[in-house]
Amino acid sequence: MNTLVIVEDERLAVEKLRKLVDGSGLAIGQMIELSGVEEAVNWFASHPAPDLVFMDVQLRDGTCFEIFENIRLEAPVIFTTAFDTFAIRAFEVNSIDYLLKPIDPELFGRAIAKFKNHYASGRAVATEKLLAQLPAAYKTRFLIRTGIHFKSVSVAEIEAFFVQEGATFLQTKEGKTLDVDQSLDQLEKMVDPGMFYRVNRNYLLNIHYIRDMIGYSGSRIKVKMAIGNYPDAILVSRERVNSFKQWMDR
Repeated sequence: MNTLVIVEDERLAVEKLRKLVDGSGLAIGQMIELSGVEEAVNWFASHPAPDLVFMDVQLRDGTCFEIFENIRLEAPVIFTTAFDTFAIRAFEVNSIDYLLKPIDPELFGRAIAKFKNHYASGRAVATEKLLAQLPAAYKTRFLIRTGIHFKSVSVAEIEAFFVQEGATFLQTKEGKTLDVDQSLDQLEKMVDPGMFYRVNRNYLLNIHYIRDMIGYSGSRIKVKMAIGNYPDAILVSRERVNSFKQWMDR
């Protein structure tokens, strides 16, 4: 083997993978570390396919799915994930290599053995087919800091994410407004698009809390949420009106 690529944004996870790889007996000529979606897309697009890829599902600027949306990767992938038991069973049923964080050395060894058995013989890699079977890695909870306290908020309890004066907030179904570390662009990639829709540059709405939609000037739509308490009216931007209607009419 010549090239191994690690796509991972957690430094400690990278170091552990490197140690496990060093002790695995794999003949590594070059080990590349990539920390995000954009960096990975650029590297894979400009280099020959590596021999093996370790890829975290949730990255600092999105999910690994976006990498495959932008490039064709002809290389075997072992996914690393913090998914719960239900998602892990989906991996197993679909025969996808994965490692649950924190990585167990024994399970790592089994994944490497599977790689050797399936790919060392030179058989073709159907990464796209495997990816199509992979369950979506959307966030289910957000850990929010409020002063010296932390609060875990279920995505199902979030009415909307919004931007005010350059800061990002979420509002819960109880009407509580909490600071969020991520930008709205990042949040849009992290939550289920079947549940949340970005109506304009300042608002990302949960479909379950939309209570009314009113025709507005310029063919736009004014949206009223169940709780409200937002700094301004929520208007679907002109360029998103058609896709918003399709989203609401699935």
